[in-house]
Amino acid sequence: MDNTELIKQVTAKALTWLSPDYDAETRAEVQRMLDADDKTALIEAFYKDLEFGTGGLRGIMGVGSNRMNIYTVGAATQGLANYLRQAFADRDEISVVVGHDVRNNSRKFAEIVADIFSANGIKVYLFDSFRPTPELSFAIRHLGCQSGVNITASHNPKEYNGYKAYWDDGAQIIAPHDVNIIDNVNRIKSVSEIKFAGDKSKIQIIGEDIDSAFLAAIKELSLDPEVISRHADLKIVYTPIHGTGVKLIPESLRNYGFTNIIHVPEQDVPSGDFPTVVSPNPEVPSAMAMAIEKAKEVNADLVVASDPDADRIGAVVRDTHGEYRLLNGNQIVMILLNYLMQRRRELGLLKGNEYVVKTIVTTETIKAIAENNGIKMYDCYTGFKWIASVIRDLEGSDVYLGGGEESYGFLAEDFCRDKDAVSAISLMAEICAWAKDRGLDFNAMLQDIYIKNGFSKEAGISVVRTGRDGALEIQQMMRDFRSNAPKTLGGSPVVTVKDYDSLTCTDLRSGKAEKLDFPTTSNVLQFFTEDGSKVSIRPSGTEPKIKFYLEVRGTLADRNDWDRANADADAKLEALKHDLGI
Repeated sequence: MDNTELIKQVTAKALTWLSPDYDAETRAEVQRMLDADDKTALIEAFYKDLEFGTGGLRGIMGVGSNRMNIYTVGAATQGLANYLRQAFADRDEISVVVGHDVRNNSRKFAEIVADIFSANGIKVYLFDSFRPTPELSFAIRHLGCQSGVNITASHNPKEYNGYKAYWDDGAQIIAPHDVNIIDNVNRIKSVSEIKFAGDKSKIQIIGEDIDSAFLAAIKELSLDPEVISRHADLKIVYTPIHGTGVKLIPESLRNYGFTNIIHVPEQDVPSGDFPTVVSPNPEVPSAMAMAIEKAKEVNADLVVASDPDADRIGAVVRDTHGEYRLLNGNQIVMILLNYLMQRRRELGLLKGNEYVVKTIVTTETIKAIAENNGIKMYDCYTGFKWIASVIRDLEGSDVYLGGGEESYGFLAEDFCRDKDAVSAISLMAEICAWAKDRGLDFNAMLQDIYIKNGFSKEAGISVVRTGRDGALEIQQMMRDFRSNAPKTLGGSPVVTVKDYDSLTCTDLRSGKAEKLDFPTTSNVLQFFTEDGSKVSIRPSGTEPKIKFYLEVRGTLADRNDWDRANADADAKLEALKHDLGI
């Protein structure tokens, strides 16, 4: 489509937003874009509709069909409400929980969502202010609700906001409900179909009562209160990076018995502008800089952080050279799962029907840890809705010990069905105390895991391509990798290709292809090499980027071998990047 035709189409769509159905402020902004000589803003705002995908909505805030605003949020909620009335038609009352993070407009959007649900005859439990995402998941189950919505864009830049939809098990929606909800949302063709006028009698404000129940459940996850009592004064630096974690995480640490929680005061301030960081993402070193400086100042044992909606955890420990270093997401998951398995074994709590879960792009070392503990491990797609799906399938028969993904998410409990930084940080502090009780620091403990289970190192590369042209470029990159798969990577032959779009696993040595046992297809490619390297490639479902997940494997003979093992792994990772052209 040439630019003239595109401008013609977006202009026609924009003109519909000048009708009286839209508020005066929206109409004025649309008119400004229509009148501007440069049509870039108009195109980006209207070249497509912000898609309600399997996880909900996420996008830049602003006017237009491709933006997060009261009308796109309203259409999503009306569509979800319509489907809930179909799916639970036999119930006398349908109820939902609505929550939100600290972002600009989050409270406004949450109140609009509550109004629309209530206008459709649905009972709403609305949090009194911002809360961590995992608490919303917990509340759905705790209150016996049929659905829930959280207004959050997680760790995206400040310009973004999002809309996460949940089902009655507290997990984000999957088939068949995802497709059915999307169908109902897409049927909303006019703003006049959205019931904005709320019924206040159907909206109940919740808050501290849910906080107390959630924190009490998290306290029950502790496996070694005695070791905490011996190290209650452990120096723990915590930052919420201006997000929702400030509401519950310090309190959870105190519940566990820790008394020396050191704050980063500037970052305790909740703010959708995230004023002290470029990106409010705990996996980005710059976001952790102030916490690390505080750690150096007080000689901290552990530095932990949560992202703005407190579902992701960041952690910093001292390395072999005494420097504070970020753990990557794979290492966080490894440490947490290793502890949960090992400590339960020590306590005689393992009965033989336990399992753990990881996503397909997360390190294969976790599989080795599980095998060495005699515990079953399941692989699933990226996203905690898939970990929740495994929990749901095995509920009542097998015992969930924990699950995580390389993107800094972990879930230690089954009373919540989304990743949870509140419980993960509480347990990470317990692990720090447990290691200290054994004369180990975090780094030595991590090295011991690698010595026993094999050494691995990972790198994540995101190639960002924004806007309409960027989306097309990402699609072409995936087509190219499928049609012209690499023969070698990092100097080692590619021996296996897994394509989750066709659900095929091909052994390149024999030419034999097998069917992958996954519940649905996904646009993910994986290449496995002869020397154990793994490369995973997937477009992000929530951000304008294509992601490369690299993992190389090696050996670690002993703790003194650490620098050599890392240097070898770094060289392998660089070779992989070169061969992939990233």
